[in-house]
Amino acid sequence: MKSFSDYSALVEKSLRDLRLPSGALSTLYEPIAYALSAGGKRLRPTLCVMAADAFGAKEEEAYRPAAGLEMFHNFTLLHDDVMDNSDVRRGRQSVHAKWDVNTAILSGDTMLTLATQLVSEVPDDKLRKVLDTFNDMAIRVYEGQRLDMDFENSDNVTIDDYIRMIMDKTGALLGGSAMIGAIIGGASDKDASKMYEYGMMLGVAFQIQDDWLDVFGDSTTFGKPIGGDINNNKKSFLMLTGLAMETAEAKALRDAISLPAGDTKVKVMTRLYEKLGISDKCRAAIASYSSKAITALKGTSLDDEAREPFRKLVEKLTGRKK
Repeated sequence: MKSFSDYSALVEKSLRDLRLPSGALSTLYEPIAYALSAGGKRLRPTLCVMAADAFGAKEEEAYRPAAGLEMFHNFTLLHDDVMDNSDVRRGRQSVHAKWDVNTAILSGDTMLTLATQLVSEVPDDKLRKVLDTFNDMAIRVYEGQRLDMDFENSDNVTIDDYIRMIMDKTGALLGGSAMIGAIIGGASDKDASKMYEYGMMLGVAFQIQDDWLDVFGDSTTFGKPIGGDINNNKKSFLMLTGLAMETAEAKALRDAISLPAGDTKVKVMTRLYEKLGISDKCRAAIASYSSKAITALKGTSLDDEAREPFRKLVEKLTGRKK
């Protein structure tokens, strides 16, 4: 039985095998190659290949669509970095910092079309379902990003609002990746939907862990500076959980949000998170959504052996340090 790492290595090879134009158009395609070469967990494409394999497809049938999902994911990152004014991605310069904003936008647009082309490389009898899933997933990701941006200027964001946002922005992409893989593998509509639910719940747990790492992680392993969410006043799970508590520390947290960005603000808010016990609340939420992912997995027709790589993936992602 293959592990996530085994599948991920196959995905990595398929990404290296992609052939992008060069020559006169190198300024369009070099940033794409640069973005894809940054590595990362390759979570979305690997999840697609895992699901395709679990439901009976030959692995190679899913490689190109899986590469499309990774292309789409990285397209969103190029544009996210522009919107967030983030100069670092995975421990190195983001595309707009290395080239310029216009390049990041145009190369990102190109990645979206390349992603659609790659995802479309499936048998005709599966094409409609795959494209419908891909397009629905993409719209949800955009909606999630819009909500995330709107939250920056709102003082009335609740935990429920936040969960809705990350279900769209993060969960939908993981859910869509798992569902597309299942469709390629010939899964029934019920099984494909359950795999979507599995990926969605995994995505929520994954994002809450990401929020926690942004405050309590190590910048060397996390791949970007610690405290970015704090300095940008992002409505993270940690912030919203702390603000919802009616204590003196919660009031102090609200005051600390107004501090100017910098190391002092990060230290003050991190200390308040510690006093509020936010880490324990993050762990509880991560465990809850991880459990929901496993429940969805158990609702499929897969046997225990076929489910095992997906169960282990939940453990891997919710215990990660980067």
